Amino acid sequence: MPYATRRIWNPAMYQGGAVTRRYFEGWYFKQVDAAEERVVAIIPGVAYSPDGSASHAFVQLVPSGGEAHYFAFPIESFSFDPNDPFSIRIAGNTFSRSGMALELSDAGRTVSGTVGFGPWWPWPVRALSPGIMGWYRFVPRMETYHGVLSMDHELSGSLTIDGEHIAFDGGRGYLEKDWGRSFPSSWIWAQSNHFGTPGVSLTVSVAKVPWMGGSFVGNIAGLLLDGELHRFTTYTGAKPLCVETGSGEARIVLADRHEEIEIELHGSEAMSLAAPILGDMEGRDAESLGGTAHVTLRSRRGGHAPVVFEGTGRMAGIEIMNDKDELGAGECEPPTAVR
Repeated sequence: MPYATRRIWNPAMYQGGAVTRRYFEGWYFKQVDAAEERVVAIIPGVAYSPDGSASHAFVQLVPSGGEAHYFAFPIESFSFDPNDPFSIRIAGNTFSRSGMALELSDAGRTVSGTVGFGPWWPWPVRALSPGIMGWYRFVPRMETYHGVLSMDHELSGSLTIDGEHIAFDGGRGYLEKDWGRSFPSSWIWAQSNHFGTPGVSLTVSVAKVPWMGGSFVGNIAGLLLDGELHRFTTYTGAKPLCVETGSGEARIVLADRHEEIEIELHGSEAMSLAAPILGDMEGRDAESLGGTAHVTLRSRRGGHAPVVFEGTGRMAGIEIMNDKDELGAGECEPPTAVR
């Protein structure tokens, strides 16, 4: 199977092919140490300007309790192996299914070390639903495509950031990615795989999606529980019953015919990250690491909604970008009654 076809059913692979303008792609690696004291996100990627006159590769450092930093490289420093399920390189920094090795340094920051990954727990890929995007993955020229590559995996190794040694042995990791032209004009995103019960993991995104000259509010969310992924996505019929946002806080209720999930987000102090606009990394994103995500999963049968699971995810990554108030889902009501 040629690379151009194989990449569709392998969202971890570089999706850009030979594109040279109006394009971005980035992978989001989140690492939490075993003591739950430090969180470090590493975001490698590429960016091509709208007219193709400017391009570069990058690695963003996002450490809890500090400031994000952007390492830029010539685009020629980026390479990928089209015959490998996932293998990319940016200068001397490598990223693969087994881990990452970093050697970053400029006038502002230094990062070095290796982090090993245990087996990934990916969002299932099926013939007509190649990942978390479902059949939307086949729609051409969408603003943003999304992939969840590992809901949860073990970590080993360490990083040294500006002289501080951070050990990740026994910690937990998460991995996702985005590619396309731009981030949405408004969105909420959150992730945690640190609940009271090991193996529970949450990922959720609600965003304004341009569509056929208009737009709609789309949702893609999953709760991994006892080895089962409870999905709440637009393409499976789940809809937002409630979307409320405040300063560093949000409440989301998503439901389909069988289940509903209520998520209450409380972020810590947010850091400013670079984000794509038509391929250029000139936009801004505010992300907090170390927040909480309180999750309630309910069954929806027989006119009642009994609680199936309730727990609070710690060390949550949270982004609440709804200054334009484009994500509202009407008046939010208590989600305990089946509607």
